[in-house]
Amino acid sequence: MSKDFTLPELGENVNSATISKVLVSKGDTIAENDGVLEIETDKAVVEIPCPFGGKVTAVKVKDGQSINVGDTVLSVEESASGGDAAPADDKPKE
Repeated sequence: MSKDFTLPELGENVNSATISKVLVSKGDTIAENDGVLEIETDKAVVEIPCPFGGKVTAVKVKDGQSINVGDTVLSVEESASGGDAAPADDKPKE
């Protein structure tokens, strides 16, 4: 299932930001909470994580672009497991 990631709330009275650097590309696989872009506001430069994992199907922003809270940043095709890695060993420990 494809899911859009939008720019989250950035803090009190911060409604927009400039993208310093997009950290992912179409086709990349990301894990839950991986950083996907760096943004600059009038208060700070911060890395923004995506709250879900999967394969990036579209990047809808570019370096230097100004965006607002709620704007779509990228689309992700979530994996069947929801982006979680499978356990390395399912055998019970003795």
